[in-house]
Amino acid sequence: MTNEKILLNHGAGGKMTHDLISKLFFNYFDNEILRKQTDSAILHVSTSDLAYTTDSYVVDPIFFPGGNIGKLAVCGTVNDLSVSGAKPLYLSCGFILEEGLLFSDLEIIVKTMAEEAIKAKVKIVTGDTKVVDKGKCDKIFINTSGIGILQEKNKNISFGNNIQVGDKIIVNGTIGDHGTAILCARNSIEYSNSVISDCASLNGIISEVLAVSENVKFMRDATRGGLATVLCELSEKHNKGIELVEDLIPVQENVRGLCEVFGFDPLYMANEGKVVMIVAENDAENIIRVMRKNTLGKNAAIIGKITDRNKGMVTVTTGIGGTRIVDMLAGEQLPRIC
Repeated sequence: MTNEKILLNHGAGGKMTHDLISKLFFNYFDNEILRKQTDSAILHVSTSDLAYTTDSYVVDPIFFPGGNIGKLAVCGTVNDLSVSGAKPLYLSCGFILEEGLLFSDLEIIVKTMAEEAIKAKVKIVTGDTKVVDKGKCDKIFINTSGIGILQEKNKNISFGNNIQVGDKIIVNGTIGDHGTAILCARNSIEYSNSVISDCASLNGIISEVLAVSENVKFMRDATRGGLATVLCELSEKHNKGIELVEDLIPVQENVRGLCEVFGFDPLYMANEGKVVMIVAENDAENIIRVMRKNTLGKNAAIIGKITDRNKGMVTVTTGIGGTRIVDMLAGEQLPRIC
């Protein structure tokens, strides 16, 4: 199948569509729910509180250091559920395929999705495939939706209504890795110390934190717009001041160097494996210890706090002792990063 390409007939609903679904998607996504082949997946969820999310992925290029569009689609949806305090259970996936896409590329993407779903302990239970004329889609677009269960104790995490002055701000690792990796891959930039995307499912590390602490006030994954956008939205919504310390924010030197060359700020660069948490001051060090035991949290750090100064604003204390205001990102530094 190395040179076989996706044809319009693969999306026509006939034998070629049936073969594509049965030989590729069912082969990799196989589970007892999907196997029933019903128009709607029938799910049994023993709770009245569900978290439900959907997202579309159009990243360019579709393969990048550290992942591909398929891994990104699974991780992104799992993470949206996880930062809401939910336990992800089920995903759907919709594929828009361009005529001429190599079947071998599609198989790699689907295989990666299956592997990531297993790693994240979720099931892909329903989906759809459409094929469009060459030139009407850029190789492949993927939509994923996800459902998770939400315990009563975690219901306020999405809203951040319990945030107080003195709470600490935590990030589980270095920022800007994904956006910088996409920048390099898209522009064929060769760098002696290449940047790898941080694309990863965060439900494991988040569940480890929630298992030992009831003091997580807010979580968000810092994707498009980066860390700065998450915190600007939070400070504005709750009319709280946020003070960051530049030297405490973990940034890889290769990411920092490339951002300086291209005039980007790591605070605004996209991440696909980073969670921002607001936690009670007296539990922050405990949460950091838990995070650092997980591979995805080895560089976890307390990077700032909630204050009653400069309400509705985010400020950063720089390495030379000055202070600068962090504004909401106007426009997009780098389009199609997810």
